[in-house]
Amino acid sequence: MKVTVIGAGNVGATAAECVARKDMVKEVVMVDIQEGMPQGKALDMMESAPIHGFDTKITGSNEYDVTEGSEVCIITAGLPRKPGMSRDDLLAKNAEIVSSVTNQFKAGSPDAKLIIVSNPLDVMTYVSYTASDFDPNHVMGMAGVLDTARYRAFLAMELDVSVRDIQALLMGGHGDTMVPLPRYTTIGGIPVTEMLDDDTIESIVERTKGGGGEIVNMMGTSAWYAPGAAAAEMAEAIIKDNKRVLPAAAYCDGEYGLNDMFIGVPVKLGADGVEEIIEVDLSDEEQHLMQTSADHVQANLDNLERLKNEGAIG
Repeated sequence: MKVTVIGAGNVGATAAECVARKDMVKEVVMVDIQEGMPQGKALDMMESAPIHGFDTKITGSNEYDVTEGSEVCIITAGLPRKPGMSRDDLLAKNAEIVSSVTNQFKAGSPDAKLIIVSNPLDVMTYVSYTASDFDPNHVMGMAGVLDTARYRAFLAMELDVSVRDIQALLMGGHGDTMVPLPRYTTIGGIPVTEMLDDDTIESIVERTKGGGGEIVNMMGTSAWYAPGAAAAEMAEAIIKDNKRVLPAAAYCDGEYGLNDMFIGVPVKLGADGVEEIIEVDLSDEEQHLMQTSADHVQANLDNLERLKNEGAIG
C-alpha cells in the first residue's frame, strides 16, 4: 500500500514521518513544488529508519506519477495568511492550490481516500471534493482529531492523568466556532463533570477553541506536530480498516439538519473512508452552537462561490 502526502512543509513532513514510523504501508510519497525539498526530507527520514526501526520506503518528488496507486492522500498544500493578505485573498489562493493538486493527483489514484489539512479546512475539504469528483465518503477533513487531541491534552494537564484514559468529542467547524461537548467527555469512564467544576471545564473549552492561535502567538507560525500526527492517525484507521470512531469533517446530507457541506461530526473511519456518520443526541444549546458553526462554514462557502463568480479563482 502507498500513502501520498501533498505538501512537504512542516505539517506534511510530520504526517509523512508519522505514517512511516507506524510501518503500515510499503511506501510514503511526499510531493511538493519546491525542487529538492521533498527529496531531501525523504532522504533524511530514510536515514532515520535504522534508528526508529521501520521499513517503509519514503520518496520525495516534484511530480505526481510516483503517487499512482495510492490508498490514501493527505493534502497539506496551501499558504498561511501573510501581512497585507485579506481573508478573501487567502481563500482564493488556497482554493486554487487545493483544486490544482487534487486534479493532478486523482487520475492516478481514483480509489484513494483524501484527508484534507489545508486551511480554511472545512471549505478546502469541499474544494477538494468538487475537484476530485470522488464519492463524498472518500473525502474528509482532519480538524476534529486535532481539536480533540488538544482538548484531551489540556484535560490531562489539569487533572494530572494519562491522556490514554481520556475520551472526548468535539463537533462543528475548525476554529473559534467548534463545539466541544463536555457531556460526552470521560476520564477512565468517569464523566469529566464529576472531576472538574464548570468554570474549569469552560476555561479548557475556550483554550481548545483558541489552541491553534495560542501556538501561533508563541512561535509566530502555526503548529505542525499535532496536525501531522492527527492526519496520520486518520490514515492508519483507513489503511488498517480499524473502524475507528473519530471526529472528522465529513459530508453532511441531512445529518444534524445540515446539507451539502463538510463539517466536524463523529464518524466511523475504515477502508471505505467515512463509513458512517454517527448522530448523537444534542441538547438545544448544543444544537444551537452546531448551527452557529455551520452558518460560519456556509458563509465561507458563499464567499468561495462569490470569488469564483468574480473571477478571483481561476
